[in-house]
Amino acid sequence: MNVHAPALAHTHEFDEQTTAFAEDVIGNLAQHPKRLSPKYFYDVTGSELFEQITVLPEYYPTRTELGILRDRGDAIAAIIAKGAALVEFGAGATTKVRLLLERSDFGAYVPVDISGDFLKAQADALRKDFPGLNVYPVAADFTAPFALPAEIANMPKLGFFPGSTLGNFEPNEASAFLRTAREILGDGAQMIVGVDLEKDERVLYDAYNDSAGVTARFNLNVLVRINRELGGNFDLSAFTHRSIYNRERHRIEMHLISRKAQNVRVLGHNFSFRPGESIHTENSYKYSFERFTALARGAGWKVRESWTDKNRMFSVHALAALD
Repeated sequence: MNVHAPALAHTHEFDEQTTAFAEDVIGNLAQHPKRLSPKYFYDVTGSELFEQITVLPEYYPTRTELGILRDRGDAIAAIIAKGAALVEFGAGATTKVRLLLERSDFGAYVPVDISGDFLKAQADALRKDFPGLNVYPVAADFTAPFALPAEIANMPKLGFFPGSTLGNFEPNEASAFLRTAREILGDGAQMIVGVDLEKDERVLYDAYNDSAGVTARFNLNVLVRINRELGGNFDLSAFTHRSIYNRERHRIEMHLISRKAQNVRVLGHNFSFRPGESIHTENSYKYSFERFTALARGAGWKVRESWTDKNRMFSVHALAALD
């Protein structure tokens, strides 16, 4: 029996995903320092806010990666097996995947994401624009093992993991994800991965502290979600968004900082905050080519090709599964 069931019955529809959310939130807020997993940013509102972030003038990763995919699209298409099933881990807006679908002859598209409603809407839009493409959405946590649809069992597999999401993982978690992806996709698989590169710290700072405050709203939205789904009583005005660059660890860190001494309750659990105390909500690691190549090899992949923009702001890598 789930210990959170009585409380959940009065806050949000009881299901497996909400239970996992509750257990993670309670466990992570009880830690010192407190933290929350970035995967819980992406409810419907969070997904919409992130799409707004991607077009901000300060936020370079999305437009830079799109430029690489457009400019190098023919080279990328040339190494993809004809009739392959394209499996996108953490599928969001379809802007990037459309660039692959337009250049290559895929047998199927399998978008995988934890946000089921957002996933369905995106899948429906793709079916209209690519009527000959079989689309098989999978609502799942893409960071954990999941089953691929039986319909693609005999197709070659190409994983797709664009954006800088890999950087949100700790290096050991990134390695574990790449290893799990290799196991899910199977022998002979390929994968296209977007990786953000090390660069001037001011550029990084501005990208995660935009002048319009969209990233701040995105960060704070996880507290809105806790209040709505888990019956929390977070006062959003009592927390502020902060992003910093940790030079030693090559990463941007996102935090929610308590403005005052306060107590918060979630599902009957009490959490106290000191003034200035942080909830660490996200990391975004930045890689060199050498460090990413080593990471991929340790997870069972070799880098077959790599592409970047002229300013070396971002990179896209084609991986092949090691025998």
